[in-house]
Amino acid sequence: MKSGILTVKEVAEYLKLNEKTTYRLTAEGKLPGFKVGGSWRFREIDVNRWIVAQFRIDEGSK
Repeated sequence: MKSGILTVKEVAEYLKLNEKTTYRLTAEGKLPGFKVGGSWRFREIDVNRWIVAQFRIDEGSK
């Protein structure tokens, strides 16, 4: 069953980022995530909303 919850590795692969970059963005509060027992987890819907918001920010700067 698909849970909609992603790990750092899965988010990094999805966003085509290095895992360290994913950790940094999350720790800085730029990428939405939450900790479960010391490990970062991400709701897939939140990551997708974050992606859409990045497009809006980029479009606003043009």
